[in-house]
This record gives sequence, C-alpha cells and structure tokens, in this order.
Amino acid sequence: MISTDLVIVGAGPVGLFAIFEAGLLKMRCHLVDYLPQVGGQLSEIYPKKPIYDIPGFPSVLAQELVDNLMKQAEPFKPGFTLGERIESLEKKDERDFILTTNMGTQIHAKVVVIAAGLGCFEPRKPEVAGLEKFENGKGVNYMILDPEKYRNQKMVIAGGGDSALDWAIFLADVCSELTLVHRSESFRGAPDSVNKVMKLAEAGKIKLLLNTNILSANGNDKLESVELINAKTQEKNTIITDHLIPLFGLSPKLGPIENWKLNLDKHAIEVNTEDYSTNVSGIYAIGDINTYKNKLKLILCGFHEASLMSHSAYKYINPGVKYTMKYTTVQGVHEF
Repeated sequence: MISTDLVIVGAGPVGLFAIFEAGLLKMRCHLVDYLPQVGGQLSEIYPKKPIYDIPGFPSVLAQELVDNLMKQAEPFKPGFTLGERIESLEKKDERDFILTTNMGTQIHAKVVVIAAGLGCFEPRKPEVAGLEKFENGKGVNYMILDPEKYRNQKMVIAGGGDSALDWAIFLADVCSELTLVHRSESFRGAPDSVNKVMKLAEAGKIKLLLNTNILSANGNDKLESVELINAKTQEKNTIITDHLIPLFGLSPKLGPIENWKLNLDKHAIEVNTEDYSTNVSGIYAIGDINTYKNKLKLILCGFHEASLMSHSAYKYINPGVKYTMKYTTVQGVHEF
C-alpha cells in the first residue's frame, strides 16, 4: 500500500502546483490520474496551445507550463499513479483515508485533495450529418494536439468560445485557408480574443461566418467539404476543406466521485472558500472541479486555491502545531 500525507486526485496544472505548496510545508504528495501522463487537459487536449493569462508569462505553451510545474515540484519528490482511476474512497478515521483504483492500487492518505478538473470528460458533438464517418483521422477532430499537422491545409473551426477563438488566432498563419463558423453574432470568449479574430477577418487572414450552422460533413474516404446554412437568410453554401474541428466544449462527468458523499452542485463540488474544504473533513477540492459564488475557471485561480488548501491541510494533519509562514525569498526551497 502507498502511504502519503496528501493524495491528489488529478494531475493537471492545479494538482501539480499543489505539490509545491504542500512541499513548502513539508507534506508529501501522491497524485493519481486516469490519463497516462501528467498535465490534464493541457497535455491531453491542447499541449501546443498558447496560454496568455499566467502571471509573469505573456505567452506560454500549455505543455511548457506543465513541464515547468513538474520542475517546480521535483524537490518534493511526489509519487504518481497514472493510467488508473480512483474507484472507491473509505474514511477510516480523522486523517485516515484509503483510496482504491480500478487496477487495485491502494493509497493511504491523511488528506484527500480533488483536483480532477472537469472529471471524466468527452467532447460535445454537434448534430451534423456525416460527422462520425470522418472521425478517427479522416478529417474530423474535437481537439488539436499538433498544430503542425494542419500546416498549409484547409480548415473549418466551429464554435464561439475561448478555445475556438484562440485556435483561430494561432492557426491563421499555419493553415492555407481557415474559416471560423459561429451560430451567433456574439462570442462567449474573451473580448480581446474576439477583437483579434475580427481584425484577422478584416485583413483577409481568416474567413468569419456568423449566424451560420454546419449541416453536413461530406466526402468519400476522407472529409472533402462541409455544407453550411445561414440561420437568418437560410442560404446554403459549401466549403472545401481538409479538416473540421468542432469546439463546443466538454461534457463533464464526475464518475465515482459522485458516490463520496460530497455536496454537489450539478457536476461540481461545493467548497468553503476560506480553505476550499468540502463538507467531509479532510477532503478538499481545488480547480475546475469545485464551485462557489463568483467562481472563475482559470488556472491562476486554481493556483490560489491550492495555496490556501495546503495551509489548511497542514493544520488538519498537525492539530495544535503552530506554523509561522516564511516567504520562499527568505527560506528558499528545501528538498525532502
């Protein structure tokens, strides 16, 4: 059996940063993730996508951020169980949890930290005729792993959120032709990204089709074209393309976490914002998996939550022990 101070369910960016914050307080961490590598959505869905809202980094690639977080965590020698999912959680006593994975691995921990992002997720697929025919490498994908795959290719991106906008901006100089299709006139993404997309469209770098829906995906062995319809005029037209990328977000599923007697609001775990603890003592939830008033699903907010959680977990593990916080500029970072 694996023994640790904190078991962190989820090895995305917030879970990785929690290793560092816990390590500063001399607490050991063991992370479990169903994905075969660390990084969560950043590594699995968009490793080469630039991120613009990490303090101190005007722009950083998703995988680069993950790599840096791993380097930051190295001195604290975390443990990892990857490619396995926590199936059951048993609370034996205060500061005494036993978690078991689908592969039978058992982990004994004093504190449980849920940093599972959106939980088990799958892409939301639009109702488009012929879409599934061109999945699995035939032209339709729901995530972009390697932008270079699309160099000098024709692409249609569908969606109006941050992911669709960011990829349209990034791929404007990669694809030979890029069309962004959105069913509305307004976007759900960041205003700055919207402005950039509008300027690219005005400059002829991309084609922007608003109030437009995709009717069908067409071709023989591979995708060759998509048929579109204007929602206002009902006019139909066809675009020749090599790739169609529908980016309509992910459908979250909590999986076994739903059975852990936690207070839930839809697909998220309710927490106390003083320390991001749940209704079960010794269990915390940080990052996109939690919910509270004015919640923002941003990586930097998850980093803040990991910091407060770690200090609360220290007090929970060491009741009555006084801890005086010292800045890293004073005490440095000491390896275990």
